Amino acid sequence: MLLDANTLPFDRLGQALNEAKEDVIVKNCCGQRYLADGLSSGHVQIYGTPGNALGAYLDGGEVTVFGNVQEAVGDTMNAGRIVVHGIAGDALGYAMRGGSIFVRDSAGYRAGIHMKAYADKQPLIVIGGRAGSFLGEYQAGGVILVLGRGFEGGPVVNHFCGVGMHGGAIYLRTNCPPVVGDQLLLRQAEATDMRLIERPVADYCALFDVACESLAGVPFWVITPNTANPYKQLYTFC
Repeated sequence: MLLDANTLPFDRLGQALNEAKEDVIVKNCCGQRYLADGLSSGHVQIYGTPGNALGAYLDGGEVTVFGNVQEAVGDTMNAGRIVVHGIAGDALGYAMRGGSIFVRDSAGYRAGIHMKAYADKQPLIVIGGRAGSFLGEYQAGGVILVLGRGFEGGPVVNHFCGVGMHGGAIYLRTNCPPVVGDQLLLRQAEATDMRLIERPVADYCALFDVACESLAGVPFWVITPNTANPYKQLYTFC
């Protein structure tokens, strides 16, 4: 099915996507919000720039965007996959608890905020470029992976990375690891860590036609919560 976003208001466009019985291509997208929200099956391909909350509550469908995306992509998503052939705005993957998001280029502030694991679900965010401040803020589970392509000579994340983090892991490919607080642990990735991220790195390369060999030569760093000095002391009375 082919839909022209120029001819439909955002609410009717969203309804058409959710009611479709087949895969859908959307052309001329320009800021329409809430597209593919709650989608449980099928594949939506979007050409242009969708608005806020693309794929919110996604529950098994797949969304591919050939362009940039705005804020809150994958908000509270539970399953499925979102692939962005461009850059992402702020709050990417807000509170997501399952599924995966792949962004070819960079992402804005607060990517992965309140990200959490749930039962057997382990959410994943892969950012190909760099990320803004507060990456993984309050992260409680899952994996955030920043590859730093094109930023090998400098930092790949801005200020306050992992603030409030109490679960999951952040992997950064960089020659300039960030300074983290006492509630976090920062270490260079070892062979066991690299095996854990081997599949998402390969998936990223396949999705965006990137040679995996081009990522060699730059170390990966791992950020995890410091269980000996946990953030929970800051939020509870003990």
